[in-house]
Amino acid sequence: MIPFNKPYLTGSEQHNISLALASRKFSGDGDFTKKCHAWFEREYGFKKALLTTSCTDALEMCAILLDIHAGDEVIIPSYTFVSTANAFVLRGATIKFADSLPNHPNVDPEEIAKLITPRTRAIVVVHYAGIACDMDRILELAAPLNIPVVEDAAQAVDSFYKGRPLGSIGALAAFSFHETKNIVCGEGGLLVINDERYIHRAEIIREKGTNRSSFFRGEVDKYGWVDIGSSFLPSDLLAAFLFAQLEHLESIQRERMRVWQRYWGNFMKANLPSDVLLPTLPDFATNNAHMFYLICPTLDIRSAVIAKLKEHQILAVFHYLSLHTSPYYSDKHDGRKLINCDRYADHLIRLPLYVELADDQIDEICRLVVSVLKP
Repeated sequence: MIPFNKPYLTGSEQHNISLALASRKFSGDGDFTKKCHAWFEREYGFKKALLTTSCTDALEMCAILLDIHAGDEVIIPSYTFVSTANAFVLRGATIKFADSLPNHPNVDPEEIAKLITPRTRAIVVVHYAGIACDMDRILELAAPLNIPVVEDAAQAVDSFYKGRPLGSIGALAAFSFHETKNIVCGEGGLLVINDERYIHRAEIIREKGTNRSSFFRGEVDKYGWVDIGSSFLPSDLLAAFLFAQLEHLESIQRERMRVWQRYWGNFMKANLPSDVLLPTLPDFATNNAHMFYLICPTLDIRSAVIAKLKEHQILAVFHYLSLHTSPYYSDKHDGRKLINCDRYADHLIRLPLYVELADDQIDEICRLVVSVLKP
């Protein structure tokens, strides 16, 4: 069986966890958490990095930090995971779903432009497959109106826009370290704060609404309940696992890129039909090899590719269903047709991609896919 994903272990995870256990300090914000924070702030220039228990939690913190309330509008791509929208729905927001680009699942900035109203309180962009959205155009729309931009960078660790790390461009950003991502700790996330106005409050929200972080830094002589919040910080055991991954980021990315490039080379040589689309890589974006996908001409052809691979014990999967058509939100959506989101929901297929995927396995996957696409 070739699985869709296989989390990679560097060999240092157990050692780090043993060190954390030996310290007898393995609740949140221990030594390894601090090491992870420092690593992200040093490597990518984030003003403040705070580990969370998940990317979902980081997004929920974004919604709280932006003081989203009932009646506020938040613009979000429809082609994304439910957490992107749910974080703001929990605060009472009305979601205005934006369509994707015709040639890439990322949000279309011109569709965002059509949705901005005096009630818009945030714009959330998703860097699909680790490929940057057109951030200059999005900021050009948001900045004159003082609308904060949030980067959902769940898939985008170690990816860049015009030389700038993704997650460093918006006022806030959220990353995921779920076991399906490039860098993992089972479950886990990161809140990035690039606007200093939000840093102090973020620490309070993350610590159950208390100023406990300030207390431990000696800034106050006692701590108490000063704001709303929850327990968003992860155990230091997770941070110990994550730090082992961060120390091997370069080698992990190199191997993931090997896999991605072999897929790309095989499919380019296969001379696929013109209605089969390979991933689009804009000039302004780098590729972090998070995902390799194809866009099939029809739903039936995608189903046939998945079935063919399954016959040979290879797991390929589709991805998101459009959120504007979901059972929960369809009757709240304003009725606009989002044709590109729906096309990706029906036609996009993701192929296995993980560090230990061998070249001959990639070649076999490509052969089987091509046999369906070019019968």
